[in-house]
Amino acid sequence: MKNETTPLRLIYPQWQGGIVDHWMPDIPAEDSSKGYYLGAQLLNLLAPESNQKTVEVPVSLEINDRAIEKGISARNVIVKQSKAALNILNENNPDRILTLGGECSVSVVPFTYLAAKYPDDVAVVWIDAHPDINLPYDEYKGYHAMALTACLGMGDEEIVNMLPGKFDISKALIVGLRSWDKGMQERQKKLGIKGLAPKDIAENSTAIMEWLKGTGVSKVVIHFDLDVIDPADMIAGVGVEPDGMKTEEVVRVINDIASEYDLVGLTVAEPMPRIAIKIRNMLNRLPLLKE
Repeated sequence: MKNETTPLRLIYPQWQGGIVDHWMPDIPAEDSSKGYYLGAQLLNLLAPESNQKTVEVPVSLEINDRAIEKGISARNVIVKQSKAALNILNENNPDRILTLGGECSVSVVPFTYLAAKYPDDVAVVWIDAHPDINLPYDEYKGYHAMALTACLGMGDEEIVNMLPGKFDISKALIVGLRSWDKGMQERQKKLGIKGLAPKDIAENSTAIMEWLKGTGVSKVVIHFDLDVIDPADMIAGVGVEPDGMKTEEVVRVINDIASEYDLVGLTVAEPMPRIAIKIRNMLNRLPLLKE
C-alpha cells in the first residue's frame, strides 16, 4: 500500500549495543566491535538514490567507553545517542522512517516514535534470527538483544520513559526465528509474542498476513536483521547459523506486507562487512595511499 509521503532516511550507525568481537576472531576486536558503524555507511552507499531527506545520528567511535551500567554495556553512550536520534525525529516530524543501521537497537527510537504517532494502529514485524527480548538483568549485556522488549515498553526504566511510545505485545510478531536458547523461548511464550520459523514462511507469506489481519491495524513497521538470512545464501551479518531465510523470501515478505498495509517504518540492521573491513585494513598498510 503506497503512501504519498517521502520517508526520512535515518542513518543510525550505532554499534555499541553489540558485543560481537568474539564471534569474529579473524578480524581485530576493535574493528569487529565497530563494524556496524561501517556497515551503516555502506548500506546508505548501496541503497538506491532517491529524493529522501537523509539525516545521520551522531555516534561516538570511542572504543573504551563501554562500561556496563544497570545491566547494559555502554549504557551512557546509548542513552545519549538515543536522545540525539529522538531529537532528529522531533525536529523533522516524519510520517515514515527508513532506518539504516547499525545494530538492532537502532529500531527502538524510530519505531516507538511511530507507535506514538499512530497509536493503536501500527504493528511491528521483527524479521530476525533472534527474538531480541533480553532484559538488563540477563547474562548477555548487549542492548541490541533488548531491542524488541524496549519497543514493547520493557527494560531500563530511564530508556523506556524516554521513548515516545510502545507497542502492545499483541501487535508484535517475530519472523525467521531460529537461534534462541531455552530461557528466551520460555520468555517469549510467557510474554505471548508470536514467532514464526523460516520454514513457516518459506513458500508464502500467508501466516504473516493472517496474523496482521487479526491485529486490526492499517500500518506496519518492519525490522530486518540481516542475520536472518541463511549463510548458504549470503553472509551479511554476524550470525552464520544454517537454515535461515533466503534473501528472496525476505524481499517477498516485506513487499507482500507493503502491498496490503501502510509501511511507515523499515529498518535494515546488523550489517557486518567483514570483507570491507579486511580490505580497508589492507589498504591502510600499503605505501602511497596515506600520503
